[in-house]
Amino acid sequence: MASQKQDPLSSLRKPAFRFFVAGRFGHFLAIQMVMTTINLQIYFEYIKNVFKLGLLGLAEAVPFILLSFFTGLLADKYYRKRLIQYGQILFFILTVILYLFTTSHFDYLKQYGTTPIFIIVVLLGVQRAFISPSMHAFMAQLIPRTDYANAATINSSAFHIAAIAGPAISGMLYAWVGAGTSYLIFLSIIVLSYLSIHKTPDIPVPKSESKETAWQKVTAGIKFVYHKQVLLSALTLDLFAVLFGGAIALMPAFADQVLNSGPEVAGWLRTAPAIGALIMTVYLIYHPPMTKSGTKMLWNVAGFGLATILFALSTNLWLSLFLMMLTGAFDMVSVMIRHTIVQLLTPDDMRGRVSAINSIFIGSSNEIGAFESGVAARLLGLIPSVIFGGMMTIATVGAVSLKAPKLRKLNISEIQ
Repeated sequence: MASQKQDPLSSLRKPAFRFFVAGRFGHFLAIQMVMTTINLQIYFEYIKNVFKLGLLGLAEAVPFILLSFFTGLLADKYYRKRLIQYGQILFFILTVILYLFTTSHFDYLKQYGTTPIFIIVVLLGVQRAFISPSMHAFMAQLIPRTDYANAATINSSAFHIAAIAGPAISGMLYAWVGAGTSYLIFLSIIVLSYLSIHKTPDIPVPKSESKETAWQKVTAGIKFVYHKQVLLSALTLDLFAVLFGGAIALMPAFADQVLNSGPEVAGWLRTAPAIGALIMTVYLIYHPPMTKSGTKMLWNVAGFGLATILFALSTNLWLSLFLMMLTGAFDMVSVMIRHTIVQLLTPDDMRGRVSAINSIFIGSSNEIGAFESGVAARLLGLIPSVIFGGMMTIATVGAVSLKAPKLRKLNISEIQ
């Protein structure tokens, strides 16, 4: 048994999981490309306004939050694979509309300003609400429990490779061929992602004999998370770390105002955290944090906050890229531990609802964090706002460490 647990490719030896990872990779790659291109369009073509960049994040987060509890319940009731595919089809349609808006002889964007893009971003939040809880819950159906930690690391690796390639490639494509042709390329990636998910088995969800109403089932997921101190504190830690510490939405402004550069540098700044995360992922595949997991999570989130502060103070491109890489490396440790905790502590018949809560805590915090960054940059200034966010992240670590002793003492090896 020990040798199986140490196999760094154990989950990838399952064909269904391989197709799933490929499909999720393609989907997230396309999301990163589309959202990066939208950010670049808004900032460089229409209005150089950091507050607008923050509003884009809010526009995606609000529908995602409002719908996720409902879609989490759907993921515990219906075929999760089909829900994922419905979301992918909606994503394809929205990208087609972006392409038409950008390339049409009648320039909708000049006629109506940025309103059409914001409407599409809202709908992108809707599709993400369907896909996110179903993705997390479906993954657990494809592998045995003993592979959860390894699968979380592999899955996060694919996620971060997409996060590396997405902003960098889309930044270069935007500079070379423009937004219209870029959207056309993204459509082909969405199709390939759909075909990969299509190759996975159509597994029914575990049947529940519960006579609870839909609302009671939704609140059951909330109560489950609330009464699990380790789970709740881990989610809270990541929520506030990303909410306050994430400066990704401001990368076009940093590239322009601090580093005196253009879209290509903005793309690399967005990519740097994912490069650091990928490097850390390789290490974690062979050295997973199975012992002193909670302590390691706390220290790494604190490191994330410190690296964010130093990034705000940097005026050198290479130092800024390195510090962004550090934020990604620190964040990867936290992500891996949190994903493993969620998978190990959640019953099969509640995975959709708990995954929805996890997505709301973590996924929406990226977009709301983008809004917070935009508001803070408007009120405090670009650099002070990022320093403030890093300080709040470190303060959150201190608060969680004091209030959640079970997380501080957590060893993942003892959960299995």
